[in-house]
Parts: sequence; structure tokens; C-alpha cells
Amino acid sequence: MKIAITGKGGVGKTTIAGTLSRIFAEEGYKVLAIDADPDANLASALGVPEEISKKIMPFSKMRKLAAERTEASESYGGLFILNPKVDDLPDQFCVDHQGVKLLVMGTVEQGGGGCVCPEHTLLKRLMRHLLVERDEVVIMDMEAGIEHLGRGTADAVDVMIIVAEPGYRSIETALRIRSLAKDVGIKKLFVIGSKLRGEEDAEFIRTCLPEIPYLGSLPFCQDIIEADLNRRALFDAGNGASVLALKKIQERLMAEGE
Repeated sequence: MKIAITGKGGVGKTTIAGTLSRIFAEEGYKVLAIDADPDANLASALGVPEEISKKIMPFSKMRKLAAERTEASESYGGLFILNPKVDDLPDQFCVDHQGVKLLVMGTVEQGGGGCVCPEHTLLKRLMRHLLVERDEVVIMDMEAGIEHLGRGTADAVDVMIIVAEPGYRSIETALRIRSLAKDVGIKKLFVIGSKLRGEEDAEFIRTCLPEIPYLGSLPFCQDIIEADLNRRALFDAGNGASVLALKKIQERLMAEGE
């Protein structure tokens, strides 16, 4: 199963992505977690030690590697190939933690729109390989958009999950993501309610997003706050209310997402 998780900044999508990754790994699945958010924090949510996570270099920063793989040349107008070899890169550059392989994508910092450069080409080709040609459970933590997905890879995403909290700005972001997802052909879309104080908050999200099936709720709990304060993975804090809620969400996801 290939899962993309997105939503407005601060709604808890990285915590959800990291915890779901650990839940799948605990059940014996091969799991590949992809950090595709420019504000990369998925390593922390997975519980990767800080001394290891701070050494991770995003693929978008590997300019020498991008130039080598795309055979980029400064002559002849900067020509380069658009289909570089990438199948060896995930195992070569991943960080393996508690049964989860982590890759950090990053974003290409380039002025203007429609960047076509060796780094961008490498990211796009690598993303297609991860979503189309690998057999792991892939869980991708994305920013509030679908910049890493295009029509060549979006159809390989089995499920996109929008994380929404009870507030109109979060709902507006969810509606924008729904429109973008539809444009690139993502067929299965779900919403998770996050930071909920009770059933009224869940009903608010259901009412505002009636066309998106509701996958489950993540309560507003102290265990998430404490895990963040202690730079500890929520999953490693034990079976508190939040982890139990996400285990139920994972069960429904497996049933509904197939």
C-alpha cells in the first residue's frame, strides 16, 4: 500500500505518518517512510536518534549525485537525461530504524516555476521508483500540497490521507488538497480528525468535508505533547490513547484502502 499524508502545517500529520509507519513495521510489514515535507521532522516522529537524524542529507541537496546520475553537462545548453538510474539509491541512502527505512527528499530551491534541472529530475524519477516499482508499504509525509506528485506517479498512490483539525483554516486547506488530488488522479481520499476534544469536533470536520470519508479521530492528548517535548517517538511512549487511536485507524485503513 502506498499512502500519502498531507494537511495544513501543525495539524499533526508528521506524528501520524511516523506512528503509522511504526505500527505497520510492528506488524511485520516492510515499511518505507518518505519525508517529502520541506520542514523535515519525520525522523524525530519515527524515533531516530538525533545524532543520526542531523546527518541526513535530503536528496534535493545532493547536487553532485544528481549531476552524475542525469549525466548533466555544462556544455551544449546544460543537457541531461530525464530517466536516471535510481533503483540503488533507496537502500544506499536510507536510515533504518525499528524496521522502518527513512528517506528524506527535500525540495529544490530554484527561482521561478516549472524547474527542470538535474536535482528536480532526480527527485521525480526517484519518487516514481518508490511509488511504482517498490513492494514496501510506503508512507509519505507531505507538505500541504502535492508538489512531489505528478500525473506519472499520483496514480500509484493507493490512498491520500488529509489530516484536519477543527478549524476553518484547516478545512480550507483540506478542500484545496482535495481539488489538487482530483486533478492528478488520486482516487481514494480519506480524512483524519486531529487534536479533537470530543465528538462535536469530529462532527464539525465531517460536516465541513462531507465528500471525504472519515477514517478516524486522534484526540487532543497529553501523550503527544510529552513525546514532542522529550523528542521521543509517540509510538515509543507506549499504548496511550493516541497510539491506540492510530492503531484503530490503521486497521480501518487496511480494510478501506484496498
